[in-house]
Amino acid sequence: MKILLPVVFAAVLMLAATSARAMDSDAAAKTFARVCATCHGPTGQGMASFPRLAGQSADYIAARLKQYRAGEKVGPNSPLMMPHAVNLSDAEITNLSDYIATTFQ
Repeated sequence: MKILLPVVFAAVLMLAATSARAMDSDAAAKTFARVCATCHGPTGQGMASFPRLAGQSADYIAARLKQYRAGEKVGPNSPLMMPHAVNLSDAEITNLSDYIATTFQ
């Protein structure tokens, strides 16, 4: 019984973490569909002057979102991106970046 309790506890923690990631992924998917897909396309391939997100690493996407959130100009579309990024938390940026990088390869 002494050995079983830590194993059960670890399993519960892993299940809770998996559920939290699934909820984060769902929220990121909804955000992408509602906000990002309008300009970057439904599969992140880019449209017109809006760059491709598909194939970009999560680190690259997160860095850009943090720059936009900070008000930094990183390209000609920066003024369009800044209002979308300004209210994103670090966790939201991480979740959205991970979602884009793993969904649209």
